[in-house]
Amino acid sequence: MARITEAMIRKRAEHNNLEIFTLEELSLHQQDITQIEMLDRMCRDLKILYLQSNLIGKIENVSRLKKLEYLNLALNNIKRIENLSACESLNKLDLTVNFVSELTSVENLADNYNMRELFLTGNPCTQYDGYRQFVVAALPQLKTLDGQDIDRSERIEAQQEMAQGLRDRIVHQQTQRAVKDEQEAEQAEAEEQFDPDETDEEREKRYWQQETAYTPQSRLATHEHLRRTREDKNKPKSDDAPAAPRRFEMDGRMLNMNDGKYTFSVDDGPLSQQIVVNLALPRFLDLSLIDCDIQPTYVRVTAKDKVFQLVLSEEVQPDISAAKRSQVTGHLVITMPKVKQIVQATQPRTKTKKAVATEDDNLKPARTRELLDGESSKQVDIRNIVTEPAAESQAETSATRSKQRAPPLVQEVGKSVVAIGQFSEPEIMDEDFEDDPDVPPLM
Repeated sequence: MARITEAMIRKRAEHNNLEIFTLEELSLHQQDITQIEMLDRMCRDLKILYLQSNLIGKIENVSRLKKLEYLNLALNNIKRIENLSACESLNKLDLTVNFVSELTSVENLADNYNMRELFLTGNPCTQYDGYRQFVVAALPQLKTLDGQDIDRSERIEAQQEMAQGLRDRIVHQQTQRAVKDEQEAEQAEAEEQFDPDETDEEREKRYWQQETAYTPQSRLATHEHLRRTREDKNKPKSDDAPAAPRRFEMDGRMLNMNDGKYTFSVDDGPLSQQIVVNLALPRFLDLSLIDCDIQPTYVRVTAKDKVFQLVLSEEVQPDISAAKRSQVTGHLVITMPKVKQIVQATQPRTKTKKAVATEDDNLKPARTRELLDGESSKQVDIRNIVTEPAAESQAETSATRSKQRAPPLVQEVGKSVVAIGQFSEPEIMDEDFEDDPDVPPLM
């Protein structure tokens, strides 16, 4: 059961920019509405109003809709036509498949001079003898009844039938119909039984196989039955409801959880100073849907209602821990320093002098002979095994070396220095020197 509200009207006014006071067309079909209300105060400019497939039992609160041209009330619980005389612009009225048994109520439409079409198909009054003639005679402005045009000859015949007492016959049939409706309602109440031992399936099967009269009461009962069935079907059963996952043991210890079945890795070596957890979250999961909770003994990550919980092997420091997410892969990397830091012993570094290679070292033989017991450790340098030259040869040798060490003669040209040649001292000959050709030159 529902009632017409401002929110319901505004929701169906999207084509009018959600403005309801200037609304000209409104559709409120299949909303389980039981009463017409608020429309005459909030939507006075309505021209077309759809209220079919509801549970409306009475036409009311439409007298102020002066611009209303088409009113659709098909598939409702209306028993009588009333309260429409003030709708001056009403041109078409659809009351298909209702419960209009009082056919004389059609006379209430006589003041609606713009009325052209009327639909009463599926109502109890259509079964009366002389139904069409009575409606045609009572509404001379009508052009179409139940989708069939009214010609001039049919209207003349209806006027003649009315003059011969057609209305009295219609009233008599209405009275009989009212008595029959009351009997059917009482019979339906008497047949309604409830067996506590009956299962839901058996009760449902019996309800739909049982024959009942088509009345406003039976229609309301059917609607209520369908509503309860939908609620029971959508209501989760206590046995089928999934149990909430446990996060703690009975003694308070945390449990490892991975509801999302995420791939993860833990880097926690024996000599490591921190614990690193790499959790492979979905790449396109929004960051606002991720919550990370780091505690001294466990870490919990909630990603879109999926809980990942891991018990840590050692106590960590949450205040200096960090959680970072990769923008490329979407992985969440949680770094948690340990409370008990491991102190590692390091070997002192010894300063070693870098050996400088000398010319003599390069000339030393690669292999050295091991000394025997009693052998002198002094080594003989074979380079010094030469014959001692004479005094003259030594003087000549020193003079030759001094010549080689003499700097070259340079000349400054502008800002550059250019070598001219090798400077040499004049050669001084000894007075006692004899050049003997038989003596070989000294090297």
